[in-house]
Amino acid sequence: MEEKKSLKITLIFTICFFVFIVSFFSVWKVSLSEKRVSASADSEKIKITASFYPIYIMLLNLTDGIDDVEVSLLAPAETGCLHDYQLTTGDMKLIEKCDILVVNGSGMEDFFDKAFSLKKNSVVVASDGFKPFDGNPHVWVSVSGAIYEVQKITEGLCSLDSKNSESYKKNYLIYIEKLNALEQKMKTSLAPFAGKKIITFHEAFPYFAKEFGFEISAVIEQEPGTVPSAKELAKIIESIKSVTNRGEEVALFAEPQYSSSVAKIISNETGLSVYELDPCVNGQLEKNAYIEGMEKNLSVLMNAFSEEKK
Repeated sequence: MEEKKSLKITLIFTICFFVFIVSFFSVWKVSLSEKRVSASADSEKIKITASFYPIYIMLLNLTDGIDDVEVSLLAPAETGCLHDYQLTTGDMKLIEKCDILVVNGSGMEDFFDKAFSLKKNSVVVASDGFKPFDGNPHVWVSVSGAIYEVQKITEGLCSLDSKNSESYKKNYLIYIEKLNALEQKMKTSLAPFAGKKIITFHEAFPYFAKEFGFEISAVIEQEPGTVPSAKELAKIIESIKSVTNRGEEVALFAEPQYSSSVAKIISNETGLSVYELDPCVNGQLEKNAYIEGMEKNLSVLMNAFSEEKK
């Protein structure tokens, strides 16, 4: 009797173990299959890499809703302008793996020589054909410049990824409509202040100033991190006093990405308030970040020029 009971227990245990093994391998097989499908889907995606923040924001808009496209950012969002940026090993791997590399051009990515050679047939240069002022690469800081670059990027994407060309064109029209509205809003709002003199933190705003009719009286730092000498600083202060002594108005601007300590020295010596103009080189990784940044600049400018009249 005991022997039969033991045999029965052994049989039940064997059946349960068998059922467990079958179930385990069934689940494992399904999971493995799903992973393979996911990996296959990822490998089939068009990988687009932006050199830095403003280009990335443009790409977020142009690739919106396109499932088989993946956009990545090379220089970290907090980098700002690429004046002193150095490519890392990780950057080179990202460039090697991407299908399309999108850069600003006009000298902004001079350190990309090796990367350009790696991707020479799949590089989109946003400022290609744009006539730079004195070699200045900050094309996107002007809204019309951003519109130019969005158009060039769209042309490049359509050429290199023809399968998604219609989607790129559709997204282009949506984003361009927003940028055109932004440009018109800013031109209308800032028209009364045409001819006003401004002092900017570094050489990021010549296209912006031209677009909205401002005159750049001085630049605090020709390159971020290159603090002006005592002689240069004295010259800036003297030029400001010369302007204000003639009864002309001038507005002083720092940038949110950099220390405003030098601007504060100028402020103390001249009595000017310090405001911030954003060249939109970093910020939130969201589609509307550029437009929101420019609208904030509009608000700052309106406030600065209104304060001058008080």
